[in-house]
Amino acid sequence: MNSVKLSVIAASTLLLAQTANAETLRLLTWGGYAPQEVIDQFEDETGIEVKVTKSNNEDMISKLRATRGAGFDLVQPSQDRISGAQRDFDIYQPIDLSKIDTSLLIPSMLEATKKNTALNGDVYGVPHIWGTSGLVVDTKTAAGIKDYTDLCDAAYKGKVSYRLKRPTLIGFAFAMGEDPFAAYNDPAKYQEILDKVQAKLIECKPNVKAYWSGGDELLNLVRSGEVVGAMAWDAGGWKVNRDNPDINFVAPTSGALGWIDTFAIPKKSKAVDAAYQWINFVNQPEIAAKITESAGNFTASKGADNFVNDTAKTQFQTSFPQAAIDNIKWYPTVPAGLEEMEGLVLDRVKAAN
Repeated sequence: MNSVKLSVIAASTLLLAQTANAETLRLLTWGGYAPQEVIDQFEDETGIEVKVTKSNNEDMISKLRATRGAGFDLVQPSQDRISGAQRDFDIYQPIDLSKIDTSLLIPSMLEATKKNTALNGDVYGVPHIWGTSGLVVDTKTAAGIKDYTDLCDAAYKGKVSYRLKRPTLIGFAFAMGEDPFAAYNDPAKYQEILDKVQAKLIECKPNVKAYWSGGDELLNLVRSGEVVGAMAWDAGGWKVNRDNPDINFVAPTSGALGWIDTFAIPKKSKAVDAAYQWINFVNQPEIAAKITESAGNFTASKGADNFVNDTAKTQFQTSFPQAAIDNIKWYPTVPAGLEEMEGLVLDRVKAAN
């Protein structure tokens, strides 16, 4: 056999070996969380192929429950949907924090996620994409609105809006000096808090222009000037701010209400090391900024806001100085029965004259 044939055989053997050893990361995530340019860069730098399946909380749990934690290597459930699913279905494996470059993460978000995804002493999630609800305010005409209960000031009669949903109950409770999350496992105490909030919301009804149900409805009310203060999400406030710089998202003094979509590793992941590589890769500030541009929400990557477009950077830094970030009230898992209690309160508020 001549040397040319030997070289071809050797090259083919090497290629086959590389193909056999090539690793694939099967990522189950939300739309926009894994933009193609980030996938391409990760694959170029690591040689690991990334296969993305788009999903949502209910679908993630359903898929992993059906396979007992198999089929995917890394998933992105919300932090309040992890411990209950793990307790009931045993679909995740504990996070090895020694494999996470935690220096890349905003400390308060890491600690909140560790607390809210813990079960029997193990942590099952690390933070990634996050967002909040708080206040959208016309700062020119309603500068006095700095917390949820300020929406009830007589100066804003007929000019405020919020939803008749549980975030309104939670936000008002915090603004009234209560800690509803601490009362989650004490139904009697929780009902006591709800009763106080119910009375406040009924008292506040003359101020309400409309109880909004859709985002476009609210933004139109704010843009027209019919509403000068509202409970809403951060991205909505920033959207209006691009049209009217006087209107912006304001983190309430009692704390914005926050959600975090995490990284969790399924129990039967076949690419655990690749999962940790992806987590550390996307938490680099420059990479995280690309994900923010794609998803529309910021990540837990510390300093990533310095790498997004100038408009988004200014909006974020105006709405969220470090103290406001550290004061975010992160939603924990909701115990059974609480949402029924909240629903009765909301019905009574709606029916009150």
